Amino acid sequence: MKFVWQVLALVAVFIGCQGIMSLAAGMPWLELVGGMVACTLAVLVYRFVVGRTEHRSVTELGGVKVGRRLALGSLIGFGLCGVVIAAIAALGYYRIGGFDSWTGAVGLAGVMAVAATTEDLLFRGVLFRKVEEWTGTWISIAGTSLLFGAVHLINPHATLWGALLIALTGGPLVTSAFIATRNLWLSIGLHFSWNFALGGIFSTDVGGNTSRPGLLDSATFGPELITGGKFGPEGSIFTLIFCALATAVFLLVAHRRGRLVPFRRSERVRVLTQLARQAAGQSDGPRPNPSGHDTYAALR
Repeated sequence: MKFVWQVLALVAVFIGCQGIMSLAAGMPWLELVGGMVACTLAVLVYRFVVGRTEHRSVTELGGVKVGRRLALGSLIGFGLCGVVIAAIAALGYYRIGGFDSWTGAVGLAGVMAVAATTEDLLFRGVLFRKVEEWTGTWISIAGTSLLFGAVHLINPHATLWGALLIALTGGPLVTSAFIATRNLWLSIGLHFSWNFALGGIFSTDVGGNTSRPGLLDSATFGPELITGGKFGPEGSIFTLIFCALATAVFLLVAHRRGRLVPFRRSERVRVLTQLARQAAGQSDGPRPNPSGHDTYAALR
């Protein structure tokens, strides 16, 4: 039942945050401020609901090194996006005509922050985490990533190919960042910077949403396999290649840190118990459930 309450709470927060952003639409500075307020609200609700329903310290949002994790995630996201855009540009399918709207970029920063925060709290913080407890890491990655990709089909210019690539790249990439660290701040930073770089800096479509004026005055054209078409660069084959490589690195780190949870129940409980002890050793709050469930260690 606690899982249901968590999902309902996060869905309600998502709807509420979208309502806040709709009131600020078209006013860049208000979008930025509204975005910060909405993100803060989402984090507070997650902390309260998960802490109360699971009777533990919410270590996946641990307060130590938050800025460092956000900065590292943002650096990785900007770097990956830059490599994808550079690859498309190298083939002559992305061109920059100059600068466009820096205030547009400001507004998009708020919009993208809300999207990254609310989506990661729901998909990584609740859905992935709980399904992993029941089935192990691999099945949970596959299932929640497919759901994450399917959600993007509701966007105005969504395509089946684009949604499939989100399921194969975006979902696993951000989730694997969470698995490697067992902390949501790195994955939120990565998710935000990827989306913001695409829309706010390079001024491309993002996940099937029509682009708004960003920092650069740009044009993307050419084969859909290369550019992603109306879905945006997230539908590009280059995104599949580079994000798959980054995902593999995160999963290798997770493996070396012993943070991949097996499918077999006895092994699954053993690893979850180890993660619980790691989390307890890095938290000043209540100790996690000794059964090994509901536990996530912070980045060491």
